[in-house]
Amino acid sequence: MREGEQVPEGRQVTGEPDELYERLKAFEGRAAATAGTGKDPVNEPMIRHWCEAMGDTNPAYSGPEAIAPPTMLQAWTMGGLSGHTDRSAAYEELFGLLDGAGYTSVVATDCEQEYLRPLRPGDRITFDAVIESVSERKTTKLGTGYFVTTRMDVRADDVRAGTHRFRILKYTPAAPKRSEPRRTGPQRAARGEGRSLRPRPVINRDNAGFWQGVAEHRLLIQRCRDCATLRFPWLPGCNACGCQEWDTVEASGEGTVFSHVVMHHPPFPAFGAGGPYAVALIELAEGVRMVSNVIGVPYDKVRTGMPVRLEFLRADTDLELPVFRGGEG
Repeated sequence: MREGEQVPEGRQVTGEPDELYERLKAFEGRAAATAGTGKDPVNEPMIRHWCEAMGDTNPAYSGPEAIAPPTMLQAWTMGGLSGHTDRSAAYEELFGLLDGAGYTSVVATDCEQEYLRPLRPGDRITFDAVIESVSERKTTKLGTGYFVTTRMDVRADDVRAGTHRFRILKYTPAAPKRSEPRRTGPQRAARGEGRSLRPRPVINRDNAGFWQGVAEHRLLIQRCRDCATLRFPWLPGCNACGCQEWDTVEASGEGTVFSHVVMHHPPFPAFGAGGPYAVALIELAEGVRMVSNVIGVPYDKVRTGMPVRLEFLRADTDLELPVFRGGEG
């Protein structure tokens, strides 16, 4: 499995010799963690919380013969709020070199998992991790740095259960681009300029159809071709039966506020005047839920059960977003 591929691998920096890379390369193959132990055995409460959070209703994850969702593989090895206490000296030294050289920013880029056996409640988790690779210095849109990949081999009751590869970019942020020649007010307004643009949604092969629908002013919901279960947000497979074949239905646009929060923050240029404003979990008439803004009513008048109607908000010349207009009708 690969997920979160939001940062391209970048292009190699050529020209001057990279002495730091030679030092970093020497860490490949060295242990990142040895004889690590999961803080808890595989257990039903964590499985239940995960499935509720992910909306995964697969019957294989409940009952007396339950197994854990395979994608929870990393969850059983995580350090929690108290952090990891099993990092090796080599791991700390590697990241100390990167920090000392100015590559202090970090972003997770993707992971890969391999599943060798199901995990079941009661399994005790142990693991070893190795620094698998360090890339040559690369330049990305975020900045210049090095991709570091660690591989974790996970065991359940001393039997290999899976492998988790985790890749990050340690980088120095790129300098802001120089501004273009100044334009007149009407020119800037026509191009959506004069303020920072909103962050762009991450569009990948799993959700591209949804954003294509938004561009056509259609809110599309996935429907499993096997069991006809509707799902949102878009996923590569059905949570109910596991089928990977699907089609879509167009939402009517009617819904109600299931729950909401009021956001308070200083003004950000990309978001106009800033908070406070209401962000709600909208229950669509079709039965699925999605997060969006509620517009058209004061933030302090938004209520659970309030009827809402779909609209499309043009944030700038290149971005439209689905929002919901509130009403008391």
